[in-house]
Amino acid sequence: MAGAMSSTSTSNNSTLAIAQRVLRIEAEAIAGLIERLDKNFERAVDLLHDCKGRVVVTGLGKSGLIGRKIAATLASTGTPSLFLHAADALHGDLGVMAAGDVLLAISSSGETEEMIELIEPARRIGVQIVALTSQPGSTLAGASDVVLDIAVREEACSLNLAPTASTAAALAMGDALAIAVHDRRGFREEDFAALHPGGRLGKKLRRLESLMHRGDHLPRVLPNTKMPEVIYEMSRKGLGLTAVTEPDGKLLGIITDGDLRRVMQRRKENVLNLAASDCMTNNPVTMPRTELAASALRLMEERKITSVLVVDAAGRLEGVVHLHDLWTLQLF
Repeated sequence: MAGAMSSTSTSNNSTLAIAQRVLRIEAEAIAGLIERLDKNFERAVDLLHDCKGRVVVTGLGKSGLIGRKIAATLASTGTPSLFLHAADALHGDLGVMAAGDVLLAISSSGETEEMIELIEPARRIGVQIVALTSQPGSTLAGASDVVLDIAVREEACSLNLAPTASTAAALAMGDALAIAVHDRRGFREEDFAALHPGGRLGKKLRRLESLMHRGDHLPRVLPNTKMPEVIYEMSRKGLGLTAVTEPDGKLLGIITDGDLRRVMQRRKENVLNLAASDCMTNNPVTMPRTELAASALRLMEERKITSVLVVDAAGRLEGVVHLHDLWTLQLF
């Protein structure tokens, strides 16, 4: 039994050592790209940023899989992009490329037959080429407008054969390109939201206008409304608050459950004899309807409040968003 336990322990240690070696080699491969960033990288960003058409990412095998991810990252950060398998391009799919496009070609060797065959028709169409390759002296590199060197010292595979560190480096360089172009475009949180309407991320980036309580569901009273009616409005709408507005909708203040407790503690007269204007908090926290749910959540956390009133440019009340509304989106 002791021998079996010792063997298991040795096996576990060996497994962890292998994993540590792989991660170390891949981390070093990516870090090694940093010192190679130069004018070529800036030129590549220029080409992708100024592209009048689409960025067409191409590759085969593992490079093709990495290319799909790079194309997806470019597209999701504001750069029109698609993936084109090099073999498919040579067998009928070349028509997806057009003059004004940029071809981002990924090939470790730079000598893959299908990639080389793709160069001439791409040039004839009027496409500029950016190459990601480990061989700056390769045929692909020589035919490209810009070459980015993604060579690695060794693969993480114990045989130094399986693409591991090299694919990690290619993916990292693709991410660097995508984010640099994204930054050059001035891509904003709002732009990201428009491209990610679904899933948890999409919910986080929804605008307040799609979440706010409005119309008959919006608690509001006039400044001269007596407190019994104010309390009834707060209770009826179920948000633990009511806005106080002028007849034209201009926001004056807010009354929350907490405001009621504080008024009852500091005033000697019967609260029910007071009007809304006597109990409201002036200048409540507001946001425009175009603000994002994530921004509203951040503001609520910073100000330690449970609701935000939504107003238009003239300060007229349009709606209210409660912390519970954001909880339902699972933003936390």
